[in-house]
Amino acid sequence: MFSPVTLKGVEFLNNPARFTDAYQIKITFDSTVALKDDILWKFIYICDPTNSALDQELDELLAGPIPVGTSSFEIQAAAPDLDLIPSFSVLAVAALNFVGSYNKQEFVRVGFYQNTAYSDPTMNENPLEQIAVSELQRDISTKPRVTRFQITWDEDTNASTDANASTDAEATS
Repeated sequence: MFSPVTLKGVEFLNNPARFTDAYQIKITFDSTVALKDDILWKFIYICDPTNSALDQELDELLAGPIPVGTSSFEIQAAAPDLDLIPSFSVLAVAALNFVGSYNKQEFVRVGFYQNTAYSDPTMNENPLEQIAVSELQRDISTKPRVTRFQITWDEDTNASTDANASTDAEATS
């Protein structure tokens, strides 16, 4: 069985950047069939993998109609709300998940690591008690972890599959 949609790339257009800058992201994917419904794309910031209550959905986009061929779009997603991140998690590694769903079924998840540190190395060696937000810089890994889920697509795509998942540690840009 196959997936009629293949994610070809997730590219951060402003990386590295200040922590408070909006994310500028370009997404490219191929579709071997014209889909009846839209694809829902979500961009999520995860500061603590053990506490999903702290996850922040930074953007959500419905893309469609989806024609046969290569499609791409750019989004601008707000930076995470620092007030919702525990202070001990700000100067640390976080995760960014980009999730694609079709008919309420997740078919792809691309995970990136984001390191947040001060732009001045001496501030990293001797951190302040109060976080100096204007000095924070984020740097996103260029080697994402891609997980694909087999889902039930449109009946006429002949791509109805079971719920198995496959994971690749591959670059998508």
